[in-house]
Amino acid sequence: MRKVGIVMGSDSDLPIIRKATDMLQKLEIPFEVHVYSAHRTPEEARIFAVNARKNGFGVLIAAAGMAAHLAGAIAANTTLPVIGIPCKSTNLDGIDALLSTVMMPSGIPVATVAIDGGANAALLSAQILAVEDAELAQKLDAKRKADAAVVLEKDQKVAAEFNQ
Repeated sequence: MRKVGIVMGSDSDLPIIRKATDMLQKLEIPFEVHVYSAHRTPEEARIFAVNARKNGFGVLIAAAGMAAHLAGAIAANTTLPVIGIPCKSTNLDGIDALLSTVMMPSGIPVATVAIDGGANAALLSAQILAVEDAELAQKLDAKRKADAAVVLEKDQKVAAEFNQ
């Protein structure tokens, strides 16, 4: 199975990245995590992206806040799928990061999940990898069924309380 590469612009993004790594571990998907800044370490970020395919990655996740150019900088240097996670900041609650991540020019796509959406970034990575991995697809199907069962259990509790 190909790995998921995860880069964050700063270690302050670790709480969001942990949501992604926790989900990847549950699904038994191998990954690597790095701190590369689009602005402070642009060469390291570029080298990582350029070499990602030959280094065994199948999908890349890039998390950044504020200016949030990391996902775009990574996507500009690879044709692997790139998933951006805009991270919440104190200035504009992550709206600035969301817009910076989602508004990519034609030809350099970045799939973007919700602000602080680490778990969904991991799940989208898994779905991309599952296109060619039937075992992983089965794990995703099982997770969906388990998630649905949790919601239906909550429905029963609420209905029992209110629907007399």
